[in-house]
Amino acid sequence: MKEDKLSTLSRILLFLSGVALVISIFVPLWRIDLMAPQYPEGLKLLIYPNNIGGDVEIINGLNHYIGMKTLHTKDFVEFTILPFIIGFYAILCFLVLILNRKKWVKVLFFLFLLFGIIAMIDFWRWEYNYGHTLDKNAAIIVPGMSYQPPLIGFKQLLNFGAYSFPDIGGWLFIFAGICLLVSFIKESYFRTKKLVPINALLIFTISLVSCSTKNPEPVKLNFDNCTYCKMTIAEEKFVAELITQNRKLYKFDDIICMINYSKTRTAKSNDRYYIANFINPKQFLDATKAVFLKTETIKSPMQGNLLAFSEKEAAAKFFPTEVPTLANWQQIQQR
Repeated sequence: MKEDKLSTLSRILLFLSGVALVISIFVPLWRIDLMAPQYPEGLKLLIYPNNIGGDVEIINGLNHYIGMKTLHTKDFVEFTILPFIIGFYAILCFLVLILNRKKWVKVLFFLFLLFGIIAMIDFWRWEYNYGHTLDKNAAIIVPGMSYQPPLIGFKQLLNFGAYSFPDIGGWLFIFAGICLLVSFIKESYFRTKKLVPINALLIFTISLVSCSTKNPEPVKLNFDNCTYCKMTIAEEKFVAELITQNRKLYKFDDIICMINYSKTRTAKSNDRYYIANFINPKQFLDATKAVFLKTETIKSPMQGNLLAFSEKEAAAKFFPTEVPTLANWQQIQQR
């Protein structure tokens, strides 16, 4: 029956899903980045469908000191079967495309959703076991401390900041899931003549995945620590934040701390620096557009004594009785 056949949109989405899944077999699915002062460039653990990559040997050496088990591809049965599971779902996408029946889109979507849930639970279980199963004879033992990385997001582990997020393959997986979701909704709840709303949903969803950018976030005073000096951040009006090109966010309790930290790493063209507006600390200023005032009248936490303003006039009004020393971002980076 014609009414049971897939729409052109769903057929395109099924094809895109299958292609995305095929590509994801050959690239990293997930990554865990570890940042610490002694490793300014960071250490990365790359999780492929069939092996572990990145700075595995260095990470294993560090894990030895805190009693964590070393990481070896052969210890995970998932790496043996995962490429075949992904390939299976890719073939299913193309098969449903050929069968051209709405009911199979629904079956495929729920199978894919079930696989995603099981995969994330298994990943969490893997992190939990490695983070909590520690050698009691380790060189470094912190009572009550576990070293489970975050499933997604950031977590502080001793002097290391651990970031866990999808890599290329993971984003392709998410893209495939979104395509199947849109196709499922289209074939379940919309008739062909109502194609416009679902097209709008598709465009909006894909734009969120592909074009989203991370923005500076409010600091939790007396809780968050400065990435560089490790002091607890207590004064909002001196806060600075760095967002790297891969969207990692670092917080600092003083502008000078961010400047010093930036000198310990290789800057990337897409790195972004933000400074709290001194007269309105809730507002973050793009450091490249801000005006900086150097004064000894007001002391910042780490004695950088740099205040950020949105414009020269605002800085001049703040110190009407003295001639302030003003500078731009390029100038203060050379301090």
